[in-house]
Amino acid sequence: MNTRRRISLLACALGLLAATMPAGAQGTYPDHPVKLLVALPAGGGVDIIARLVGQKLAAVTGQPFVVDNRAGASGRIGLPVVAKAAPDGYTLMASPASFLTTNKSIFKELPYDPQADFAPITKLANQSMVLVVKDKQKFSSAGALLAAAKAKPGALNYATSGDGSPQHLAALMFETRAGVKMTHVPYKGGALAITDLLGGNVDLLFAPLPEALPYLKSGKLTALALMGDKRSALITDVPTMAEAGIPNMLMQTWIGLLAPAGTPRPLVDQLNRQVHAILQSEDMKKQLYEIGMEVAPTTPEQFQQVIAQEIALHAELVKASGLVPQ
Repeated sequence: MNTRRRISLLACALGLLAATMPAGAQGTYPDHPVKLLVALPAGGGVDIIARLVGQKLAAVTGQPFVVDNRAGASGRIGLPVVAKAAPDGYTLMASPASFLTTNKSIFKELPYDPQADFAPITKLANQSMVLVVKDKQKFSSAGALLAAAKAKPGALNYATSGDGSPQHLAALMFETRAGVKMTHVPYKGGALAITDLLGGNVDLLFAPLPEALPYLKSGKLTALALMGDKRSALITDVPTMAEAGIPNMLMQTWIGLLAPAGTPRPLVDQLNRQVHAILQSEDMKKQLYEIGMEVAPTTPEQFQQVIAQEIALHAELVKASGLVPQ
């Protein structure tokens, strides 16, 4: 075989190999815009960190990371889009814990598998949960709210960002462990839930601190207690649940970054490294701290383990609450 013939065959072979490789594995990734899906409305904590991280990734890579909000049905509209997307690194999602953990216990069927359909990249941030009300005359403390809930079972109603959301899980924990019954009013996102709390249409909300913080600072809403083991430096006058006399009420939610299952490991590792550098920068730590978030980078394996552990934990909590899967 002459030299020209060998070169021609080699070129054909390389062309066929490139054609069968994932798009993100060819050349420099990314070489065109990346979709960053958020299965919640704009304005909530997940949307905020998705936009911050997306802007930083765009600056690092030179390509836009475009946030795509697909709200509704407690993640069951948005997450299947990512689950079915090409595993080439050009469709990612920022998700709250609940869509990957609690949903498996809340719903009889899901249009996605939280563990099989996604490739975890890294946790992004942790958020403290806080009990919030508008009427601070009626509910002067967490103890006063608990007494009102016990006096009239089902009379108090609480808003959430949807079935199985962190807000919902926090309320289930409160009901189950404090021995009370309240009425659940689900919304399509945290911002909408807060809007109705501000309007006086619901009595209370267990909210991630970043979503409630602007309203706490302005005095439009009042925080009664944090579901953490220590007070927040951002709202130092707000006691923990234990300090308020309501023990065994610890809950912290998180936000994570994932890709479709089958995304090449080199792309997952690249994104993990880039996002870790972003999260560990003093600028990003400061921005997230000021809105009530704590950076929480992990390896993909650590993130996968967190998801598995919380699926089991939340299943126990949902079962104990007596909630019947929908």
